[in-house]
Amino acid sequence: MLMCSRCGKDLKESGGDNVIASISGSIMGDEMTETFYECPKCHHYTLEICHDRFCGETTCNTQGPYSLAEVGSRISLIKQCSEPWDKKCRCEAHVRYFDGWLD
Repeated sequence: MLMCSRCGKDLKESGGDNVIASISGSIMGDEMTETFYECPKCHHYTLEICHDRFCGETTCNTQGPYSLAEVGSRISLIKQCSEPWDKKCRCEAHVRYFDGWLD
């Protein structure tokens, strides 16, 4: 269950319909995935950050709430990649999103 960081609505109850953008990257052997959710109730954004460690446990945390003005440029950058789920992608969008830290 992932709750909206503003109003508390369950963001995963719609079967993924609330996912606006998601991107994965490999950093020092670990997979980082950042997923933006838009709440259908309050229209604010919650960011889920998952860190899948090569040697250790996966952790996920959330940040927000954010307005579209705060995260719109990051969401637009993710949408520039045709395969944002590919942690090995090295397109300009991936490199810029992860500030050049990709493996």
